[in-house]
Amino acid sequence: MSTYSTAQDPFQLLLIKPSHYDDEGYVIQWWRSSLPSNSLASVYAIALDCARRRVLGETVEIRVQAMDETNTRVRPQRLIRQIRRAGGRALVGLVGVQSNQYPRALDIAREFRAADLPVVIGGFHVSGCLAMLEGLPAGLQDALDLGVSLFAGELEGRLEALLHDVGNGGLKPIYNYLDDLPDLSGTPTPYLPPDRVRLTMGRRTSFDAGRGCPYQCSFCTIINVQGHKSRHRTPDDVEALVRVNAADGVRNFFITDDNFARNRNWEGIFDRLIDLRGSGLPIRLTIQADTQCYRIPRFIEKAGQAGVTRVFIGMESIDPDALKSAQKGQNKITDYRALLQAWHGAGVLTYAGYIIGFPNDTPESIRRDIEIIKRELPIDIMEFFILTPLPGSQDHQGLVRVGAALDPDMNNYDTQHVTMAHPRMSKEQWEGIYREVWDLYYTDEHVATVLRRARLWGYDAKEMMGKLFAFHAPVVYERLHPLEGGLLRRKARRQRRPGLAVEAPFVFYPRLVWEFLTKYGGAFAMHRRYRRILDRVMAEPVPTDCSDLAMVPVGQGEEERLELFTATKSAQAFLQKRRALAAKRGGVSARGVSGVHG
Repeated sequence: MSTYSTAQDPFQLLLIKPSHYDDEGYVIQWWRSSLPSNSLASVYAIALDCARRRVLGETVEIRVQAMDETNTRVRPQRLIRQIRRAGGRALVGLVGVQSNQYPRALDIAREFRAADLPVVIGGFHVSGCLAMLEGLPAGLQDALDLGVSLFAGELEGRLEALLHDVGNGGLKPIYNYLDDLPDLSGTPTPYLPPDRVRLTMGRRTSFDAGRGCPYQCSFCTIINVQGHKSRHRTPDDVEALVRVNAADGVRNFFITDDNFARNRNWEGIFDRLIDLRGSGLPIRLTIQADTQCYRIPRFIEKAGQAGVTRVFIGMESIDPDALKSAQKGQNKITDYRALLQAWHGAGVLTYAGYIIGFPNDTPESIRRDIEIIKRELPIDIMEFFILTPLPGSQDHQGLVRVGAALDPDMNNYDTQHVTMAHPRMSKEQWEGIYREVWDLYYTDEHVATVLRRARLWGYDAKEMMGKLFAFHAPVVYERLHPLEGGLLRRKARRQRRPGLAVEAPFVFYPRLVWEFLTKYGGAFAMHRRYRRILDRVMAEPVPTDCSDLAMVPVGQGEEERLELFTATKSAQAFLQKRRALAAKRGGVSARGVSGVHG
């Protein structure tokens, strides 16, 4: 029987999405953060559903509170006092915890456990470790030693039992549902209240229309946590979600599916969103899709009609050998130009993810490849990542099995730090070229080129300038990836990583003021420089031809004239294989090798 019996003794469910520490040990936090947390939105919606159904009994009020530490300061001692004033009945959930966030999550958990409050940690780090490793890594064992429970898998249909366990004597040490992934149709759809959404830039929220991915990328954790078999929400679910958020004034959405193009309900969802836009609802969407999505009939066309304004594409590399080593066979360099041009044809801005540190990479080869990309591929925004063996990936599992030397500090597993050895680069070279590639891509000359291309394919050049600036400035002035960026960095003097000294006020605050002036002064100067580039481009005649090689429509014979296909032996060998495949299938298509289906 539950110990909760009166409405005067409410149950508090505190949901915290932790941030992680910067290189100086301070929590990364902003006045307005860049990306919303879908994990927090998903768990919050499930918790609200439990509260509405009064799963702990009609007389027990479940009070749900959500906090995203990237835009909200989490003060455990204040929260502990708040819980005690309300009767002391509570569960603290640290949700959506990624590997780089795990040390911070454990530090937060430690304070709540010291107050004898039940704590559970879930997310990709816990799930990935339990899915792929033979034993518990030290960090997870540290949590169990503190009395913190670990949750692996997805929460749909499981939170009610978790809440009853708290009331009936305590949480189990481990909840493992990795082998029992839920059907998503009809389950509570992700939701965050307006006061939370307003703390993200652009008043953007997120939802997953599906989970899982059919591909085999060795660096990916999605496939080992959410499975290879895709599971989906229905168009009805998505429409209801959009309408609820629209009633709150939220119309900007990030669909977090790792690959929305493989969601079997994509067309039904797009059709529903097209209807909503037709009724006057100004929906804007950001999605993620694979490099083969342009081959799906109507996919890109309907994406544009449904309100997709930005698409993220995991291009990863232009080296076929690198793609093969990562088991990313779906990426073919002969598809890239047609893919990017197709998205531009629908009026959609493209983001391309690029990984630095594949086995054959050297600083020289990376510099060469970036220059080829700038000349020959019409990418708008590029974002770079260091190849990182994330717990839950096949790469990490393999390295652990052979006893490879890996960085023991999970805080560094943020794809911005080197965490393993490289066969052709030292750690210093690897980190150095990672910092350098941002400046190699975002040169004044190339910024102008991207702005000219935007005018040619019909995108607002001023908005494009803002996007380019937003992806360059955080790396230069905050030394943070733009996806971890935001508007106005906040630092709390006492919220420094344990083991590092809490600085005296007369040291911390003057330095904080100086940092603010130098960083934002530099960013302001960069923005003015970008604005001068924009003004210069806008003063030029509107482009009317395709003299820019990247914008020339895909055609036969380009494989002989583009360095994308000729600069490396691996690219040449890949083309030979494609030609052989084309001949076997009955000859090269009218568009050349680039038109051969993969």
